[in-house]
Amino acid sequence: MSGEVEDVENRGVKDRERPSYSSSSYVIEDSETQWTSWLVPMVVVANVGVFLVVMFVNNCPKHNPRIEGKCEARFLGRFSFQPLKENPLFGPSSSTLEKMGALDWDKVEHKHQGWRLFTCIWLHAGVIHLVANMLSLVFIGIRIEQQFGFVRVGIIYLLSGFGGSILSSLFIRKNISVGASGALFGLLGAMLSELITNWTIYTNKVAALLTLLVIIAINLSIGILPHVDNFAHIGGFLTGFLIGFVLMPRPRFGWLEQPNLPARVNVKSKYKAYQYMLWLLSLVLLIVGFTVALVMLFHGENGNDHCHWCHYLSCVPSSRWHCEEN
Repeated sequence: MSGEVEDVENRGVKDRERPSYSSSSYVIEDSETQWTSWLVPMVVVANVGVFLVVMFVNNCPKHNPRIEGKCEARFLGRFSFQPLKENPLFGPSSSTLEKMGALDWDKVEHKHQGWRLFTCIWLHAGVIHLVANMLSLVFIGIRIEQQFGFVRVGIIYLLSGFGGSILSSLFIRKNISVGASGALFGLLGAMLSELITNWTIYTNKVAALLTLLVIIAINLSIGILPHVDNFAHIGGFLTGFLIGFVLMPRPRFGWLEQPNLPARVNVKSKYKAYQYMLWLLSLVLLIVGFTVALVMLFHGENGNDHCHWCHYLSCVPSSRWHCEEN
């Protein structure tokens, strides 16, 4: 996944919604608490570290001694890349990725290796893949972590990656899958639901919504190309979208400042009614969705048998490529 996320969260409270007090005893701070972002940088470092370990294990010169299959960037020694004909993204072999925890439906289903649903989101197919995902994570994740803290970002990231892996396993049976794109799309989905659930506190809400929708649409459209696991993108996005309603609603104006407000100003409820409704609905859908998907996965159900057109969501064939290619 690639693409920069623009600043779509120019926040502000409408003037008509901001009460004024003549007494200097009642001062309301407009600025939001800013968290220090440390989780996202650590995730980036962890992904880079895992990639180096994978390349060390791959050891291309040892496994490709033939001249016609020589490794790329051989000066890197055992960290050199597989021949470009095998991996054009400057990375390891598919067998190494599989050994290190890539998502493989057959191993998840028949060999009970469910841990691959998590480990695959820490693996990347190559340098290009890694750089694209980590840049996207920095642009998206740091801003969200600064506003909502590391706990919520961590939950969204991990559960979205897990949700993307589940949907990928249900529909992709022939190829392995790696990458943090599902988790990244989860952060995008959470940004969208955060905008919706906190709709009334935005000033440029329509512009923010359109900008975010365009970014999501562009990135999802890239997923119809071959070799891109768009089911992981879709699964991660839907998971993050629902989690955003659960974890990212903001208290209504005046709730946090209520102890300092005059007695005549009483904010009875922390959140608005529609925020509570979205919270409950999203939580139910999350629980039901994960339960049904996991039951289908570990009972060997093939998602393509229940949706005969869904394979087009991940790859649309053309005269230049075939979707059955590995």
